[in-house]
Amino acid sequence: MANAVEEELPKRTFSFIRGAENDVMECEWPDGADRVRQALGESLNARNVAFLLGAGCSSSWKDDQEVGVPTMAPLAAEFTKEREVNDPAFPTTAERGVLLEQFGIDIGAEDYSRNLERLMELLYSLRFVLRRSSLEQAEPQLTVINSIIDKVQKFLWTKCTGGAFANGDDSVMALYETFYRKLVLRDRSLPRPWVFTTNYDLFNETAMDRLGLPYANGFSGVVERRFNPATFRYALAEQLDLTSRKWSAVDGFVYLGKLHGSISWTEDDHGLFPIREMAVPRDPGKVMIYPTPAKQNSALGSPYADLFREFQSRIVREQSVLFTMGYAFGDEHINNIIYQALTIPTFRLVIFADPTLPGEIAKLRELNDPRIWIIGGNGPEEGRKAHYFDTIIEEFLPQRPSERIDEAVKKVLDAMSPQKGGTTHES
Repeated sequence: MANAVEEELPKRTFSFIRGAENDVMECEWPDGADRVRQALGESLNARNVAFLLGAGCSSSWKDDQEVGVPTMAPLAAEFTKEREVNDPAFPTTAERGVLLEQFGIDIGAEDYSRNLERLMELLYSLRFVLRRSSLEQAEPQLTVINSIIDKVQKFLWTKCTGGAFANGDDSVMALYETFYRKLVLRDRSLPRPWVFTTNYDLFNETAMDRLGLPYANGFSGVVERRFNPATFRYALAEQLDLTSRKWSAVDGFVYLGKLHGSISWTEDDHGLFPIREMAVPRDPGKVMIYPTPAKQNSALGSPYADLFREFQSRIVREQSVLFTMGYAFGDEHINNIIYQALTIPTFRLVIFADPTLPGEIAKLRELNDPRIWIIGGNGPEEGRKAHYFDTIIEEFLPQRPSERIDEAVKKVLDAMSPQKGGTTHES
């Protein structure tokens, strides 16, 4: 008996914090997940629901290998590290030397080697100044800065278009598909949900396409899809009665806002709407992806200003709930909008994150605001966390009755698929 007690594994727990100091719960798996699921179910029935998906949602590991898109820290470490042999895809020794000797900037410093956003802010700021400088050395310096910016963009484009997910691994895509299955089954009398993301990848769009879900992402057109913010005012409805012109909102419609751009966006000089959406990304040098909205000129214009305006408009409405997933509150512009929303008494903020993190998460905890919920900690088994995207979807988001039917149908289709069988028979 003594040996059995000694060998008993400690129970895994996660934190469910609802602002007030006396409302911090350490929940055990799996029973604690039921309590969170019930609370989230009530929040998902709020009048206005929005989600903010960060880089952590597109990152996933399997067998110690990244099968999604890495988060910003590992991306920054890979891009900024010094290499013994110059690789033209990364900053060369000469380019690093120009930054260090002429600007006093070491891109291997912690600020940049842990956060590619900080490096991009720096590069865009330098380019802004050098383009307006009359000094003789400004032109060669500008050439170096433009070269590194171009390399960052191509590097991010490669990470968002290559990898295991582009070569048959559906781990991340399956998570996004499950997320949208759970999301869209809201009462049709409620406003349609909004999903905002800082990611450049196409997981959101592809998941909804595979599920047959209609969505508005700010683009209109068929042959040439161009950004037109007026489309965010549109709704999708079905005509119920041809004679009396009765209409009903279509179930499953979603609004998608990509706050930092997308690998499928390009810029040209045609017409009133010069931002195009391409079905297949082609030229990494022209994609509209920026790690932060501190992007000098482009941040002030379309489409970024329009998208941030939509984000602010949606979450400051009465009876709004914002769920953040995979987002570590590292973007000051987004944080400021969220903090403004906290001045609305009926606003609620649900954060999936490690509750022990310093910085903004710690500041939000210190507010002791019952409208701020923080969920995170250990997952149901070793190697998982309660605040990881897969755990949120599988353990915390409520499951609708129709979703169980979808899963049953999927199992039948999988069982009938000839690829699942060990042998095939010829007639």
